[in-house]
Amino acid sequence: MRIIFFIIIFLSLNCLGQESEEFQRYKDLYPNSNAVTLNKEIIITIELDSETINITQEHLEEDLYLDEGASRNSKRSLHFSSFFELEDVEASTFSFSDGKYREIEVKEFKEKDELDQSFYDDSKSLNFIYPNLKKGSKSRLKYSENVKNPRFLSPFYFGDFSPIINNKVTIVAHKDINLKFKEFHTEDLGIQFSKQEKRNTITYTWELKNMDKFKYESNSPTYKKIFPHIVPIITSYKTKNNTVALANEVSDLYNWYYSLVKDINKDVPNEDLVKVVHELTADKSNDFEKVKAIYYWTQKNIKYIAFEYALGGFIPRQANDIFQKKYGDCKDNSSILYQMLDIAGIQGNLTWIGTRKIPYSYDEVPTPIVDNHMILSYTEGDDTYFLDATGRFVPIDYPTPFIQGKEALISQGESGFIIKKVPVVPAEKNAVIDVTTIDLVGENLVGTSKVEISGYRKLDCYNALEYMNTDDKLKTFFIRQFQKGNNKFIVEDFTETNKYDYDKNYIVDYNFNINGYAQKLGNELYINLNLNKELSPYKMDEDRKNELEYDYKNYFSYTSILNIPEGYTVDYIPENASVSNEFLKSNISYTSKENSITYKHDVTFNFITLNLEQQKEISGLLKTIEKAYKEVIVLKKS
Repeated sequence: MRIIFFIIIFLSLNCLGQESEEFQRYKDLYPNSNAVTLNKEIIITIELDSETINITQEHLEEDLYLDEGASRNSKRSLHFSSFFELEDVEASTFSFSDGKYREIEVKEFKEKDELDQSFYDDSKSLNFIYPNLKKGSKSRLKYSENVKNPRFLSPFYFGDFSPIINNKVTIVAHKDINLKFKEFHTEDLGIQFSKQEKRNTITYTWELKNMDKFKYESNSPTYKKIFPHIVPIITSYKTKNNTVALANEVSDLYNWYYSLVKDINKDVPNEDLVKVVHELTADKSNDFEKVKAIYYWTQKNIKYIAFEYALGGFIPRQANDIFQKKYGDCKDNSSILYQMLDIAGIQGNLTWIGTRKIPYSYDEVPTPIVDNHMILSYTEGDDTYFLDATGRFVPIDYPTPFIQGKEALISQGESGFIIKKVPVVPAEKNAVIDVTTIDLVGENLVGTSKVEISGYRKLDCYNALEYMNTDDKLKTFFIRQFQKGNNKFIVEDFTETNKYDYDKNYIVDYNFNINGYAQKLGNELYINLNLNKELSPYKMDEDRKNELEYDYKNYFSYTSILNIPEGYTVDYIPENASVSNEFLKSNISYTSKENSITYKHDVTFNFITLNLEQQKEISGLLKTIEKAYKEVIVLKKS
């Protein structure tokens, strides 16, 4: 027995020996974290060479892995482009054994082209794998970047989805370079800041220790709305003879943007393009109808492909080239729209805009990181239409959903610009209106429905329907899209009206059944007419830490008419239910006639985002409706 006891003690001590004291300390401090960043340091050097600004960013990151899933972090990528040149990349794993860490250097780095939907899109990635990464291991990454344009200084962050023990940012700038710093979500963090002037340089330093991790949650806004960060901006710099404005005001940004686009479409328009414009507008009685015809043609005929290089990511191609190739990125689509409207004698305006992934206003951050998209604006009277031809099936009076509520920088040519906010589309314009008639056959529900879909709901359907190229695929899609009652819901047959029409609502008529949905006990039938419980997925997590964000506002209206089976009478009808506040409105009502019961349920989701306090308000309303969802009607045999 003593021998077994000593063996157990030896094995226990041996196991403990495979993990460092450092690991034990941070595992105890952060038991629910997969990893911890021990050190994160950025040093940004901004030099002034005559009239040229040179910027170098040095990065160092050291991480410690706290659980068996460490190997999931083995694959890493660094992104770079013609604006951010990557240099001197070093990466290593440190494995702990026999009481010390042993370094294993990364030997192989693979370069890869990256395609995304960004405004400038010549990005590449450098990919590598940390070797032998496991629980208790550490990794170390060190690299440098040359920032080729002084307008492109990147934000630096003081938070992540893992704890950060030491986080330090240092900017060493020439004294003739003026900077300002925009802080976001840094309140009450205790960031230590210092500024030191020495000879020809000014050194700015920010340091934060022991920052806990941020919780990852579904339907959260962009991390830029959550993580504390600072945006450094070079506002101006002094040369021998004058001061050069760079990014102090929105006008500085606009002047640079305009210098890149002022010379587009100077060539004579392609004869075939002119012919297309004339054919599209020949029978149109006013400018608005002409604009609509041209806009829809562009959506249908110019394929969206984003692949750019350097300043080509900011300069639209010529409309003649785009017309010949029939593809382009967001700027190219705006360019050909601009030219086609000009051919028709109509003024359009090139417009820069950031998607909802970017939370800054132009006044806050007048640099290129404030936007990532280009569209065309058309103004008629007091109305401005935001034409984004990268979308598909987008009606002219709808912006694309991802620019709702965002500021648009609208070019007015050499005379300047205006900023307008893109409206958020009202819930009632993104509607699902369903009218259903139901018969009971024994305990089975047999019904016919007409559903009419508008707005962004229609766009989502259209985008999905393009891939549904057989009746079986369509039927499966409709079963999932229109499901009522429970998972026994089956669509028997259907007809479609206005499919892929830009302006008319999409309509589907279908027949369905739900076997065994009603329950029969003795001489009574129990039926829950809450066939579409739209509010159920919106239950709020009481422990949630972040805002909720959705693509758009919604409106649902369901009317179900139940024909009372012969020989039955109504024994019980639930009470009506109604809840309402600024963000949510919902009603459930029952009306009994001689041979039928009419059930109505409408829901208005009047929000795109909800903060924590608003989520609590919604939760209180949901409880009332959830209770109503459980109510059933009772039919009694005469």
